[in-house]
This record gives sequence, C-alpha cells and structure tokens, in this order.
Amino acid sequence: MKLKHVAGIALVAVALSGCSTVKGWFAGKDAEAKKALEPAELVKFEPTLKVGRIWSANVGKGEGRIGVRQVPAVADGRVYAAAVEGGVHALDLQTGKQIWEYKPAKEKKKAKLRLSGGPGVGDGLVVIGTLDGQVIALDAADGSEKWRARVPGEVITAPAVAQGMVFVRSNDGRTTALDAASGERRWFNAQELPSLTVRGNAPVVAGPGVLFVGNDDGTLSALAMQDGRPLWEQTIGTPEGRTELERMADVDGAPVLEGNNLYVTSFKNETMAIEGPSGRPLWSRDHGGGGGVAVSSGNVVVTDGKGTVFGLDKTSGSAMWSQQALARRSVTGPAIQGDYVVVGDYKGYLHWLHLGDGALAARERSGRDRVIAQPIVADGVLLVQNVDGKLTAWRLAN
Repeated sequence: MKLKHVAGIALVAVALSGCSTVKGWFAGKDAEAKKALEPAELVKFEPTLKVGRIWSANVGKGEGRIGVRQVPAVADGRVYAAAVEGGVHALDLQTGKQIWEYKPAKEKKKAKLRLSGGPGVGDGLVVIGTLDGQVIALDAADGSEKWRARVPGEVITAPAVAQGMVFVRSNDGRTTALDAASGERRWFNAQELPSLTVRGNAPVVAGPGVLFVGNDDGTLSALAMQDGRPLWEQTIGTPEGRTELERMADVDGAPVLEGNNLYVTSFKNETMAIEGPSGRPLWSRDHGGGGGVAVSSGNVVVTDGKGTVFGLDKTSGSAMWSQQALARRSVTGPAIQGDYVVVGDYKGYLHWLHLGDGALAARERSGRDRVIAQPIVADGVLLVQNVDGKLTAWRLAN
C-alpha cells in the first residue's frame, strides 16, 4: 500500500513537471486539425485571362446574414436588382446607368417591407416578394406599382412570369399562381416540408406549359402551368441518414432547362439530367451541392459544399475535371462566361476557371463582403451581387 502511494506521488510529479511536454505532443495535432478546417488560402498563379469591371452600383442595404441569395434579373438590355431594404432598381446592362427606382411606401403602424424574393421578370412585369409574404408587381417600363398580393410564408426566391401568370414559391412549401394582370390567385400547390431544411429555395423554372419546382425533400416536381396539377416527381437527392441534419437533401439551386432536358443538383451532392416531358433520369452523379448548376454546349458545372468545382460531361455525367483550390471558401454556384466558369466566395473574390480543364485563369474582387448568390451572365456580361447590396458587372477582355 505504501509502495503504491509513493508510486502515485511520483506519477503526479512526472505529470506536473512534464505538462508542457504533453501539451506539445497534442499542440501540433490541434493546429493541424484547426488548419484543415480553415478556408484554403488563395494560391498565386499566372493569369491567362484579362477581366474588366465595367460598372458597379449599390442597390441598397443587402441581405446581410438572412441567407436569401439575392440575384439580379435581366431582360431587354436592362438589369433589375433588389436589396432587402433598398427597393428595386432598373439599370442599363452595358453602362449601369439607373433607369428607374422603386421604393415601397411604408404603411402606417407597419414595419418597413423587406424585399427578399427576386426580382423576377417577364411579360412587362418586374415581380418581387417580401419576408412577410407580400408579392409586388411593377411595370417594367417605369417601375410604377401595378398590384400587390399575399401568399403564406416568406418569399425568398425569384418569382417566375409566364403565360399570363406569376408563379411564387414561398418558404412554407407552396407554389402559388397569381393572375399577371390583377394579382388574383388562380391556384396553389402545397408540398410537405421535412423537419429540417436548408435556408433557401430554388426559383421556379417555367417550361412550355409546365413549371419545374425544386423541393426541400430533395425532389423536383413538374406541375401543369394552368392548374397546378402534378405531372411527375423525381428524387434528386435521397434524404438518407440517422439524423435530420444528415437527411437534408434540399434542391435549392435553380434547375436549368435546355431544350427538353433539365439539369439539377441537390444539397445531398447529387446532380441529375432529366428528360423534361417525362421526368425520366438520363444520368445521375454524386457530385454537386445546393448552389445550382451551369450548362455549356458540352459541360455541366457544379460546386459542392466543400468548395470543389466539378466539370461533368453533359451527355454522360462523368467527371471531366475537378478544382479543389477553393476548398472551404463557401463558393457559390457557378456561371459560365465564354469559355470560363465563374464562382464567388466568402471574401468577395471572383474566380474564373477554364471550362475545358478547370485550371485557374483569373481572379478579381467584387468587394469586401461575401458573395453567396450564384452569378449570372447576360449578353456576355457577368453580374454579381454581394450580401451588402453591391452589384458589379464584368466583361472578358478581347
């Protein structure tokens, strides 16, 4: 017993005297583990592409941490952009010159409207949704207010306008069709929500007589445009796992409709090509994420939650290349500008990658605030909106 007591004292003494040494054993491992979780540092490279900023504009106080991924819309040479507390702005695509500005009038004893969904553009209308479920339609020519309607739930994605109707996806899982002339409700379709979902919604995509709706349960639905009748439903990301967190499979990025085919990706890192009329899968691959897809003549480009950018073969879905230099930088969904792929990141940087092999080609900074919305390209101009409401336009140099 005495010997055990002495041995115990000796062990304590060794532990106390050597605590700095023991810390040293684990310090390196802790530092390595911490570094492995940090965003990748930007690597230096020799640019092979020249990119020029052609204009920038502030469209108001942006979304900050709301997470709605506001993105502009383009029609007839105009850019329509909104910010949560900045109203709606119509700008010239080539120069950024403001054409008109709309700010919703504040009603007495009511909070200021926060514009969160859209804008969406079509049939001479610019349509925006709010965090309290209002839908506001403006005249695209001069920004005058045409009508207001209300839907249940937040509107945090762009409405679609087609065939005399406005289609609104709200955060409660409903798709509502409103009359484009009056705002009167024509029909609605309700989708049951999982217990836990990703913050965000995929924009409704309009096809010939059909609406395509990405759902929070990992499915894509096709609805008849005239009455909301379900035509088919296809699972993009299977909600598997032991916990609600592991089962999240939301389709939050905008599906891309090209001809008869749809390309869509999910939070579960699944990307699928689908025959639009029938819903039949053409191919499926386990690369992708919640940010959306970009489609070129031969490629489908996606980004995953780890920051990897993938170029997939458009015909088969097989991976042609991957770029991991932007790991953990919270990269956006991709856009295609010419022969290049563009993504933004959490520090406001924009990265151009070669479409053929994914190699880094150019890097510019849109601002000091993060970019979470998928960039868009119209008439060769890249448009990027950050969370502070700053909108920048970029063109590739000749």
